[in-house]
Amino acid sequence: VFISVTSILNMSIFKDQFVLEDLIQELKKKSTALSFGPLQSNGHISVQGSFPAIKLLRDFLLLKAKSLSENDKGEESKSHQRPRRRLQQRRLTTETSNFIYNADWEKQVVVLDTDIYRYMKCFYPRTFLVNDDVVISDITDGDVTTVYIEKAGSRCDAEQVLRVKEKIENRSLKLHNALRKERIYFEEQTGDEKRRYERACESLKPHYPHVLIVPYDTHIDVVGNSSEVFEFIKGVSS
Repeated sequence: VFISVTSILNMSIFKDQFVLEDLIQELKKKSTALSFGPLQSNGHISVQGSFPAIKLLRDFLLLKAKSLSENDKGEESKSHQRPRRRLQQRRLTTETSNFIYNADWEKQVVVLDTDIYRYMKCFYPRTFLVNDDVVISDITDGDVTTVYIEKAGSRCDAEQVLRVKEKIENRSLKLHNALRKERIYFEEQTGDEKRRYERACESLKPHYPHVLIVPYDTHIDVVGNSSEVFEFIKGVSS
């Protein structure tokens, strides 16, 4: 379940400064753990791989976009004559630069697998423990949960926000490499079938204190390390 995710990159903002095909080759060399799809005519390309690898790729592209924005500002001081398309391109990269500034100094964003996020909230709640100067919020969209870490108090500085982000990332990376998920489907779509599995899970839970149980209408997800999840599923099925 945690092996890979797919993201769509919009590379069109780089087309005035780079040959996109060459830039994609550079990304492939830097991100050997990722799988790249074909480059589309609109500049979009699909990328598949683990959350940590895709995050590193995102950070690399944001830095490259920031450097382009700074170069544009230097060129603008020398000449105010720009074609309309060039002006539009500069606005795009400037907005990206502003986003990087906000991310560095006021808000940090961490994208997590939803099951890893739930596991962290259940078994590692101190990861999200902060003082009144920092606020953490989240938005869950299916399999992905986006966590926002923001400056709240006047005494909060950029390093404090960044430390919270790094703490969450470090914990999620460890769990990404350790956790597995199995799904128990209900054989019959009846309330009795669901309650039978739920009772079985509850009776086994004390013996597997580090296993997370997430019930749904049609199935139950079991998240934990490989050996415990295997034994848990075996116990429920017996």
